[in-house]
Amino acid sequence: MAPLTRAGRPVFAKNSDRPAGECQPLLQAAAADHAHGTKLSCQYVEIEQVGHTYAFVGSRPYWLWGVEHGVNEHGVAIGNHTIFTKDPVADVGLLGMDLVRLGLERADSARAAIDVVTTLIERHGQGGSGYAETSWPYHNSFLIADGAEAFLLEASARRWALRSVDRGASASNHATIGTDWDRLSSDCERHARELGWWSGTGRFDFAGAYRDTSLAPPLISSARYAATCAVLAERAGAIDVPALERLMRDHNASGDLYRPGLAPDDEGYFSVCMHADPVGTTTASMIVELGEPQPVRVCWVAFCNPCVAPYLPVFLDGRVPNALQEGGAKPSGGAAWWLFKRLLAVAERDWECNGARLRDAWQPFERELARSVESLLASDEVGDPERRTLELSLFMEETWKRVAQRAAALIEQLNG
Repeated sequence: MAPLTRAGRPVFAKNSDRPAGECQPLLQAAAADHAHGTKLSCQYVEIEQVGHTYAFVGSRPYWLWGVEHGVNEHGVAIGNHTIFTKDPVADVGLLGMDLVRLGLERADSARAAIDVVTTLIERHGQGGSGYAETSWPYHNSFLIADGAEAFLLEASARRWALRSVDRGASASNHATIGTDWDRLSSDCERHARELGWWSGTGRFDFAGAYRDTSLAPPLISSARYAATCAVLAERAGAIDVPALERLMRDHNASGDLYRPGLAPDDEGYFSVCMHADPVGTTTASMIVELGEPQPVRVCWVAFCNPCVAPYLPVFLDGRVPNALQEGGAKPSGGAAWWLFKRLLAVAERDWECNGARLRDAWQPFERELARSVESLLASDEVGDPERRTLELSLFMEETWKRVAQRAAALIEQLNG
């Protein structure tokens, strides 16, 4: 939140950890009006549509309706994370990614998004597999923020706990809301007591009662959670987009340069930038600057592992290039995600050499790109709405052309 950031504006960041070969392009959706009584088909559940949905940009596993993370026209940013609790998960229900998209489409503030998501969880429940190749339903936590407020929401089946964020917050793949909750679903504590998960006499401990480590041991999330919390604590007042780019590329002891060799029973194996297939691999990343003068100042996105890919600027007021929104199950030449997947494959052949060369190639390019974005946002040319849409669209298109050419050249150089 603003007190921790260099510019005094909230910044939201999230990595998406998915199967290593699962393409995850962007999805840009326009605002829309819907007739009364319209039904909406989510991944596994049909629900009532609302009268109006907001424009958003999100990051979507190619086969899913929902998104892993995104931001809407009102500057509401949401991301979801798998968590493991003692409640069984239904075979049919709303995916966490359904709930992210529904929150983005239906909420004009973070507080409104909380109401949207919790109401849907209680009404329809969480459920259905979040994976194309296997049946694995799971519970979810959510980071939800806008330019003024932020919240951490953790859900188990149809029950949930909510904590507001005063300064900063992080989430990984485990429940973290203990006795510091601000709100609980109506039967959250009673349910835990009836099943013998909680017998305390003091303030109810949500994570203490609901967290389950039998399926997923703590080490899959402990190092990542510690790394992100450390940045919030140690860089108070100095957090900005470059700081979060470094954090999203973090590999624990080896920093922004991945070095393979750790065993899966070492917590260091599970880093913020994940290379832990088949448990999880980072397949997309997003960093969003929220707050004045626009609800969303700029959104930065990276495809595949951000340690080998640059962060590219995306503006909700412009047209996101088609290449950034394309991609399916099989490699395709025009899709940004698959281009960076090829670049990742080159790095994987020799991380020490190729990983370092890619980092050194992209760092000055990112700095130059950040300066160009600052100049563009300060320009009078983006004041008029129509002119703004045109200029931002052209800027994104030209940026992508440059990036695609550079990525192709790097693949050729490293293959040589």
